[in-house]
Amino acid sequence: MRILGVDPGLRTMGWGVIDVDGSRLRHVANGHCTSDGTQALALRLMSLHRQLGDLLRTHAPDTAAIEQTFVNRDGAGTLKLGQARGVALLALAQSGIEVGEYAPNSVKKTVVGVGHADKRQVEHMVKMQLPGAVPAGSDAADALAIALCHAFHLQGARALARARAS
Repeated sequence: MRILGVDPGLRTMGWGVIDVDGSRLRHVANGHCTSDGTQALALRLMSLHRQLGDLLRTHAPDTAAIEQTFVNRDGAGTLKLGQARGVALLALAQSGIEVGEYAPNSVKKTVVGVGHADKRQVEHMVKMQLPGAVPAGSDAADALAIALCHAFHLQGARALARARAS
């Protein structure tokens, strides 16, 4: 199964793709979708949508996961982040794949073991769990962590379904 993780952002949207085969995890690719801060908001959102669409066609994920928006002190920044997240959700829905949504603390707890881990700890654990992965930056590392979180949750759900069927 191929999983796309998305760390939403208006300026930089991180993405990471992993393959899951049973309990084996393999890094496929990672990077950033970016928008030009000098352009109007609508054009920036359209650019992110196009880049994500290209990414979905290139890597053909079976499922995806995205980080939930958290509210911070900057209301305008939170709204812009929410709009970028909405564009990402739209692109994922248009591709017809299911999308898991995870709170930032849930991702960190799943991947690092601590819900308030910092970005360096997340990147370190991503590299440990995906040997050979070289994240293109902290947003890409976060996206790979989101994909890993989704993989672990899916594995747990499958194990539970098998136990119930027995």
